[in-house]
Amino acid sequence: MPEQCTMAVPAGDMSAGGEMPAVDMPMGGMPEVSAGHGIRTGGMGSMMGMGGMDMETMPEHVQESMRRMMVTMPAMHDGMMNEDADVAFACGMIAHHQGAIYMAQVLLEHGEDAEMIKLAGEIIAAQVGEMEQMTTWLSENAN
Repeated sequence: MPEQCTMAVPAGDMSAGGEMPAVDMPMGGMPEVSAGHGIRTGGMGSMMGMGGMDMETMPEHVQESMRRMMVTMPAMHDGMMNEDADVAFACGMIAHHQGAIYMAQVLLEHGEDAEMIKLAGEIIAAQVGEMEQMTTWLSENAN
Protein backbone atom coordinates (compact mmCIF):
# COMPACT_ATOMS: atom_id res chain seq x y z
CA MET A 1 0.00 0.00 0.00
CA PRO A 2 1.44 3.41 -0.87
CA GLU A 3 2.51 5.50 2.11
CA GLN A 4 -0.23 8.05 1.33
CA CYS A 5 -2.83 5.34 1.92
CA THR A 6 -3.46 3.25 4.99
CA MET A 7 -4.72 -0.29 5.21
CA ALA A 8 -4.06 -3.11 7.62
CA VAL A 9 -3.28 -5.43 4.70
CA PRO A 10 -1.09 -3.89 1.98
CA ALA A 11 -2.57 -4.36 -1.48
CA GLY A 12 0.77 -5.67 -2.71
CA ASP A 13 0.44 -8.62 -0.33
CA MET A 14 -2.61 -9.80 -2.22
CA SER A 15 -1.99 -12.45 -4.81
CA ALA A 16 -4.10 -13.03 -7.88
CA GLY A 17 -4.08 -16.71 -6.89
CA GLY A 18 -6.71 -16.14 -4.23
CA GLU A 19 -4.61 -16.14 -1.07
CA MET A 20 -5.63 -13.79 1.71
CA PRO A 21 -2.63 -12.50 3.66
CA ALA A 22 -2.50 -13.02 7.39
CA VAL A 23 -4.09 -10.31 9.50
CA ASP A 24 -4.30 -9.93 13.25
CA MET A 25 -7.32 -12.04 14.14
CA PRO A 26 -8.45 -11.66 17.76
CA MET A 27 -10.77 -14.08 19.48
CA GLY A 28 -14.00 -14.18 17.55
CA GLY A 29 -12.34 -14.18 14.16
CA MET A 30 -12.74 -10.56 13.04
CA PRO A 31 -9.60 -8.61 12.19
CA GLU A 32 -8.97 -5.64 14.42
CA VAL A 33 -8.63 -2.62 12.18
CA SER A 34 -8.37 0.92 13.39
CA ALA A 35 -9.82 3.46 11.00
CA GLY A 36 -7.96 6.26 12.72
CA HIS A 37 -11.24 7.81 13.78
CA GLY A 38 -11.97 5.86 16.93
CA ILE A 39 -13.58 3.03 15.00
CA ARG A 40 -12.34 -0.37 16.05
CA THR A 41 -13.81 -3.78 15.57
CA GLY A 42 -13.84 -5.93 18.63
CA GLY A 43 -14.26 -9.42 17.26
CA MET A 44 -17.41 -11.09 16.04
CA GLY A 45 -19.30 -9.98 19.11
CA SER A 46 -19.18 -6.38 17.93
CA MET A 47 -20.79 -7.42 14.67
CA MET A 48 -23.94 -8.28 16.63
CA GLY A 49 -24.75 -4.58 16.64
CA MET A 50 -24.95 -4.52 12.85
CA GLY A 51 -28.66 -5.04 12.37
CA GLY A 52 -28.73 -7.74 15.04
CA MET A 53 -26.68 -10.13 12.90
CA ASP A 54 -25.37 -13.23 14.63
CA MET A 55 -22.24 -13.97 12.61
CA GLU A 56 -21.71 -17.42 14.06
CA THR A 57 -25.02 -18.66 12.61
CA MET A 58 -24.24 -17.40 9.11
CA PRO A 59 -22.76 -19.55 6.33
CA GLU A 60 -18.94 -19.67 6.22
CA HIS A 61 -18.80 -17.65 3.00
CA VAL A 62 -20.76 -14.82 4.66
CA GLN A 63 -18.50 -14.88 7.70
CA GLU A 64 -15.42 -14.78 5.47
CA SER A 65 -16.85 -11.89 3.43
CA MET A 66 -17.53 -9.93 6.60
CA ARG A 67 -14.02 -10.57 7.96
CA ARG A 68 -12.48 -9.31 4.75
CA MET A 69 -14.82 -6.33 4.53
CA MET A 70 -13.68 -5.20 7.97
CA VAL A 71 -10.16 -4.85 6.56
CA THR A 72 -11.04 -2.69 3.56
CA MET A 73 -13.91 -0.48 4.73
CA PRO A 74 -11.90 1.61 7.21
CA ALA A 75 -9.04 1.91 4.72
CA MET A 76 -11.41 3.11 1.99
CA HIS A 77 -12.85 5.72 4.37
CA ASP A 78 -9.40 6.90 5.47
CA GLY A 79 -8.14 7.06 1.90
CA MET A 80 -11.00 9.27 0.80
CA MET A 81 -10.26 11.72 3.63
CA ASN A 82 -7.00 12.89 2.00
CA GLU A 83 -6.96 16.65 1.30
CA ASP A 84 -5.75 16.09 -2.27
CA ALA A 85 -8.69 14.91 -4.40
CA ASP A 86 -6.51 12.83 -6.72
CA VAL A 87 -4.74 11.09 -3.84
CA ALA A 88 -8.07 10.59 -2.05
CA PHE A 89 -9.51 8.95 -5.15
CA ALA A 90 -6.52 6.64 -5.65
CA CYS A 91 -6.29 5.62 -1.99
CA GLY A 92 -10.03 5.07 -1.65
CA MET A 93 -10.16 3.09 -4.88
CA ILE A 94 -7.19 0.91 -3.97
CA ALA A 95 -9.00 -0.17 -0.80
CA HIS A 96 -12.27 -0.52 -2.74
CA HIS A 97 -10.59 -2.72 -5.35
CA GLN A 98 -9.03 -4.80 -2.57
CA GLY A 99 -12.57 -5.35 -1.31
CA ALA A 100 -13.61 -6.58 -4.76
CA ILE A 101 -10.64 -8.95 -4.77
CA TYR A 102 -11.63 -10.27 -1.37
CA MET A 103 -15.22 -10.82 -2.55
CA ALA A 104 -13.99 -12.68 -5.62
CA GLN A 105 -11.67 -14.80 -3.48
CA VAL A 106 -14.56 -15.84 -1.26
CA LEU A 107 -16.41 -16.92 -4.38
CA LEU A 108 -13.37 -18.90 -5.57
CA GLU A 109 -13.24 -20.63 -2.19
CA HIS A 110 -16.96 -21.35 -1.84
CA GLY A 111 -18.64 -20.97 -5.24
CA GLU A 112 -19.73 -23.79 -7.50
CA ASP A 113 -20.91 -22.17 -10.74
CA ALA A 114 -18.21 -22.31 -13.43
CA GLU A 115 -19.33 -19.02 -15.02
CA MET A 116 -19.18 -17.14 -11.70
CA ILE A 117 -15.81 -18.70 -10.83
CA LYS A 118 -14.43 -17.57 -14.20
CA LEU A 119 -15.82 -14.08 -13.65
CA ALA A 120 -14.26 -13.91 -10.17
CA GLY A 121 -10.85 -14.72 -11.67
CA GLU A 122 -11.29 -12.01 -14.29
CA ILE A 123 -12.31 -9.50 -11.63
CA ILE A 124 -9.22 -10.29 -9.57
CA ALA A 125 -6.94 -9.80 -12.58
CA ALA A 126 -8.59 -6.50 -13.56
CA GLN A 127 -8.58 -5.10 -10.02
CA VAL A 128 -4.92 -6.03 -9.45
CA GLY A 129 -3.96 -4.23 -12.67
CA GLU A 130 -5.86 -1.09 -11.74
CA MET A 131 -4.42 -1.12 -8.22
CA GLU A 132 -0.92 -1.34 -9.68
CA GLN A 133 -1.71 1.62 -11.97
CA MET A 134 -2.95 3.75 -9.05
CA THR A 135 -0.03 2.72 -6.84
CA THR A 136 2.41 3.74 -9.57
CA TRP A 137 0.61 7.06 -10.01
CA LEU A 138 0.79 7.71 -6.28
CA SER A 139 4.49 6.93 -6.10
CA GLU A 140 5.19 9.29 -9.01
CA ASN A 141 2.75 12.11 -8.27
CA ALA A 142 1.63 12.25 -4.64
CA ASN A 143 3.52 14.25 -2.05
